[in-house]
Amino acid sequence: MTRPRFEVADIVRMAGRRFRERYWKALTWPQSKVLNAIARCRTAALGGHRDQCDRCGYQAISFNSCRNRHCPKCQTNARERWLRRRQQELLPVVYYHLVFSVPHALVQLIWQNKKILFSLLFEATAATLLEVAADPKRLGAEIGFFGILHTWGQTLQPHPHIHCVVPGGGLSLDHTRWISSRSNFFLPVTVLSRVFRGKFCAGLRRSFGAGQLAFHGECLPLAEEKNFRRFLRTLFQQDWVVYSKPPFGGPDHVLQYLARYTHRVAISNHRILSVNESDVRFRWKDYANHSKKRTMTLTAEEFLRRFLQHVLPKGFPRIRYFGWLANRKRGQLLQHCRALLHQTPETAPTTSQEPILRECPKCHGPMRIIERLSAEEINNPQRKPLLILDTS
Repeated sequence: MTRPRFEVADIVRMAGRRFRERYWKALTWPQSKVLNAIARCRTAALGGHRDQCDRCGYQAISFNSCRNRHCPKCQTNARERWLRRRQQELLPVVYYHLVFSVPHALVQLIWQNKKILFSLLFEATAATLLEVAADPKRLGAEIGFFGILHTWGQTLQPHPHIHCVVPGGGLSLDHTRWISSRSNFFLPVTVLSRVFRGKFCAGLRRSFGAGQLAFHGECLPLAEEKNFRRFLRTLFQQDWVVYSKPPFGGPDHVLQYLARYTHRVAISNHRILSVNESDVRFRWKDYANHSKKRTMTLTAEEFLRRFLQHVLPKGFPRIRYFGWLANRKRGQLLQHCRALLHQTPETAPTTSQEPILRECPKCHGPMRIIERLSAEEINNPQRKPLLILDTS
């Protein structure tokens, strides 16, 4: 993929000071750290390393990445490492992709209670899938899956939802056989949406009763119990969206598809079309109109405000595992699933533990780090100049 012409980092460097002056009262320390990290990412400020090609001996200096999980430039290597680990867990079955979303009326409350209600979103999603799949009238099996939290829509407005990737089948409740789902149908989305709604609202009620929720601004009236109960009733009157996409097909398709969903940030640099002192123009898909491609122009300050809404609480895991893929069960039950599906160790996907190497721009051979460099060493005018390798 070619290097994007414009980056979020350009917007931060150009409008970051104006943004801080305007929103300093609302700006949190984690959001400020994200701004600083993106502005410094892959610049001399973070130091770097000298790389040498194993094949032709070509040398170049690469700047270090900030490694912040909200930085658009720092997700490629993390995604590749994660995909290599997931490759070891794929089974020779059809895989399904389900998306669980909450009504727009909940967005403000969720944003005022991110850690609690994002966790509840995961819990309600997982409990729904596990319960409906275990029902003998549905699949009658114990399933394993993982969920990925996305908090944004195409225009960077809040839109919390969970992407779930689920093998088409599961273990019988006594773990003696593998039960396969139908080839083009996993679980009824109408049932899933109703169960999901009930579990999320029950969790909201428990959180309110335990005094765990904060209420500010527009949500302040909900601090009164009668208003909160009325709010829950309105949520029950709405249809909650659970969307089931067409099945992936075999395991090879799963990895290709996952690469588009894991380790994403609110917007990729490739979607940004133009940046100037005042405005940012970017591309987005209008899913309400057959995914038609459109463009949107925002002030630089508004773009950064929307972007920073999606900074997750410190240490909050955005990918979680459930059922027999949960960390405490995976080691034993995944091997049991393979045995029941007659997937031998030789045919099970394997992965290398070798680090991901950069490609030489001259001969396309592997480049390895031969020297670590501090910011002072890179900027030292007495040092012999070397080509700075473009790592975007």
